[in-house]
Parts: sequence; structure tokens; C-alpha cells
Amino acid sequence: MSAWAEAADLMGAVLLLLGCLQCLLGVIGMLRFPDVLSRSHAATKPQTLGMLLVLVGVALRLRQGIDLGTLALIVFFQFLTSPVASHLVARSAYRTGQTGSRGLLRDDLDPQLSDGERQGE
Repeated sequence: MSAWAEAADLMGAVLLLLGCLQCLLGVIGMLRFPDVLSRSHAATKPQTLGMLLVLVGVALRLRQGIDLGTLALIVFFQFLTSPVASHLVARSAYRTGQTGSRGLLRDDLDPQLSDGERQGE
């Protein structure tokens, strides 16, 4: 095995470890944070970064064309679906009144929802 392949394997292992630690921190945040919006943030940001680190680490270990294409598709769909799903969960929690909006500094969604309710009447 060449020195470049060994270096790529080592870097892949380091990225796998960092990605797993990042995902673990996201899970701990989901368990420890008090409200829906904080948990939604902890579910999306660290998990997406952790998944990216894991997939880059796997790509450095595999180094085959078909594997890299599959991993690129996984990264694309992960970045496409995870933030959207988190946004929908947070928005539905807001609409049902489970967000504890008294701690919000600014509420941009309230006037939009109020106008929508008045138009529907």
C-alpha cells in the first residue's frame, strides 16, 4: 500500500470518529434541551455535519467511483431532507402552541398567521 493510500485511510478513520462524535453530541442535545425549537436545532445541525463527516470518511476509505457516486447522492438527499423535516416539525409545534414563544425575542410568524386567520373568516 502506498503512502497516499495509508494517509487517506488514516484521515478517513479520523473523519469517521469526528462524525460519530458530532452525531453523539446532537443526540445529547436532543435529550438535554428543554423545548421543541432547541431540540429541533440539535436534531438538524450536528446530525447533518456528523453525517457529512462520516460519509467523507467512508469516501476516503473506499475510493471507488461507484461508491463515491452513491455517497454523493446520500449527501445530497441528507442535505435536502433533514433541514426541511426539522423546519416542518418546528412549524407544526409553533402552530399547536408547544414552542413556549414567551422566550422569543422576535416573532415573525405571528402576524402572518393572524392575517391568514382573518382572511379565512
